[in-house]
Amino acid sequence: QVQLVESGGGLVQAGGSLRLSCAASGRTFTNYAMGWFRQAPGKERDFVAAISWDGRSTYYADSVKGRFTISRGNAKNTVYLQMNSLKPEDTAVYYCAATKSIIATMALDGYDYWGQGTQVTVSS
Repeated sequence: QVQLVESGGGLVQAGGSLRLSCAASGRTFTNYAMGWFRQAPGKERDFVAAISWDGRSTYYADSVKGRFTISRGNAKNTVYLQMNSLKPEDTAVYYCAATKSIIATMALDGYDYWGQGTQVTVSS
């Protein structure tokens, strides 16, 4: 059974940093692009960042560009989201996702597997 498990969320003050991790299991995700999305209360799930299967291409939402960095672990079954200079508007549940495509996408419906999410709360 395919499983994506996020970790690393929590409460942080504005200007602080958090590093989210997503561990994939159940199949080999080496050739899968992966991404991060987030959903704030009462809002739709939005794209945050994505990375190609080989880690060479990355994509970011304008709202996080320059502050967040997506990367893959050496085993390629783990993806990270380093979040710096956090703002209260970054508060949301963050979801990890994987697509069977080697090419990363910003489209929510382009992903085949989803984690359960991890809460990130940024206080002002």
